[in-house]
Amino acid sequence: MTYDLLIHNGTIVDGLGGEPHVGDVAVRDGVIKAVGSVTADGAKREIDATGLLVTPGFVDLHTHYDGQAIWSDRLTPSSAHGVTTAVVGNCGVGFAPCRHEDHDVLVDVMAGVEDIPGVVMTDGLPWTWETFPEYLDALEAGRRDIDVAAYLPHSPLRVYVMGQRGADREPATAADLARMRALAKEAIEVGALGFASSRLTIHKTESGSPIPSYDAAREEIEAVARGVVDGGGGLLQFVPDIPAGGYQPVLQTVFDVAEDVGLPVTFTLVVANVGDPTWPDALTMVEKANKKAGEGPFFTAQLLPRPIGLIIGLQLSANPFVLYPSYREIADLPLAERVAEMRKPEVRARILADKPGVGHPILYVAQAWDWIFPLGDNPNYEPDPADSIGARARARGVNPMEEAYDRLLDDDGHAMLLVATSNLENSSLDTVGKLLRRDDVVLGLGDGGAHYGMICDASYSTYFLAHWARDRTSGRFSVAEAVRELTSVPARVAGLADRGRIAVGYKADLNVIDHAALRLHKPVIRHDLPAGGRRLDQTAEGYVATVVSGQVIAEHGVPTAARPGKLVRGRQTAPVPR
Repeated sequence: MTYDLLIHNGTIVDGLGGEPHVGDVAVRDGVIKAVGSVTADGAKREIDATGLLVTPGFVDLHTHYDGQAIWSDRLTPSSAHGVTTAVVGNCGVGFAPCRHEDHDVLVDVMAGVEDIPGVVMTDGLPWTWETFPEYLDALEAGRRDIDVAAYLPHSPLRVYVMGQRGADREPATAADLARMRALAKEAIEVGALGFASSRLTIHKTESGSPIPSYDAAREEIEAVARGVVDGGGGLLQFVPDIPAGGYQPVLQTVFDVAEDVGLPVTFTLVVANVGDPTWPDALTMVEKANKKAGEGPFFTAQLLPRPIGLIIGLQLSANPFVLYPSYREIADLPLAERVAEMRKPEVRARILADKPGVGHPILYVAQAWDWIFPLGDNPNYEPDPADSIGARARARGVNPMEEAYDRLLDDDGHAMLLVATSNLENSSLDTVGKLLRRDDVVLGLGDGGAHYGMICDASYSTYFLAHWARDRTSGRFSVAEAVRELTSVPARVAGLADRGRIAVGYKADLNVIDHAALRLHKPVIRHDLPAGGRRLDQTAEGYVATVVSGQVIAEHGVPTAARPGKLVRGRQTAPVPR
């Protein structure tokens, strides 16, 4: 027997939580053909995995590569962190369906919600589509390193059906609802994984308005959900309005609709740093819904395995002074000149005495002093409270604004600070770890492809496998458990039963990992977006090889020329054992 790829003598972690064992994995025609002790007449490519982990490729349920998957052939950072399948269209934002006259509306939405500069989208997107099926065709026509699957996003759908009325969040008419249902049916039939929407208050357009889907009525959500059922079924992804109203009643509305029509739901879960926790109420709702459903987990909460937050700095979209008029006077200077100005005593005094102007609500969290931490060369995402800007300021006997100002000037203005807005209940990730052990909580929320100048959480897969399955002294996951959470669990939630495990007949998406050497690098700024746009990127050590459909897309962190990534059209069935 000959193979295209033979990975031999590795420690196989099957993705289902089974005990790791040493063996071989053989691949032909993009499919796993043999697992165990494999005798081969030859292979086009062999990888010696002695002492290394061999895992399924990781599945990322929450990304925003809707644009990057069109303008780029690499979906980084995700593909640099073992991800081989990424789901786009989350939060109900995206680029289809969209008429020509509504391009600016969707660009305004994506620029505000996902921090993607407008010029990046206007220069990077060819807009060769109008309908959602045409957008999927454009995705399918592209070459890229990893697979993508897509939800039908709510905001573009609403604007497509209702025009300016939809953008202005007017109630949908009966005719509007019928049209949305028909388009949802069509989207599922051509390959959408499901439907995504958001009610999050801070999801604003760049011009400051709530997104089109923000206060859509139950009747609208139900009409689209019934269209999903008409088309054959799929997953409902939802971001509830957590800051404004908690998980009730909006999430309950979505749960009720899903129960009525028979669809699963996955939603965003956050763990507040302080105050009365809201996550227990959300999970009580999940438990009740799953009990009613009878088969589960039918309803799942998505949780990031490290703090949700921002990365701020003088070169990024946010810093504590970005809304201050006195800082705005010098904000457009080249970095070296700006740093020189900020080091002048009179400029320092003027900025520190100023008051912020009006801006995007997310920018105001850049002054949460006790939850802001320096982010160094070995980034620490579970920092000691004593390292916060607030604690450092108290130790120095200065105002936190002064400490933040000084830290921003470190490394000649290249310093970065982590704003940990949530998930550090009791100043640790203990609660997050306990929740991730639940069957109704899944890994997600990395947001790859979005928040280019604020967030770089698409590396969470590496962090989870290194921090939670190796470095943490308490609450540690076994390697088998961690790999399961990164592979078969999200694949099951997405309905992609053809991947996420190492077994004969399954898709040959694989990682070969030096677990002992696995390490995250500090995020860096790159100017490789269309029109020279800026983004945060993050790489890692320890990935010996990443394989998609049997082709090696990266070795030792260096991409190859292989671009085997495909569009995944709709839910996939498990291979039939032979």
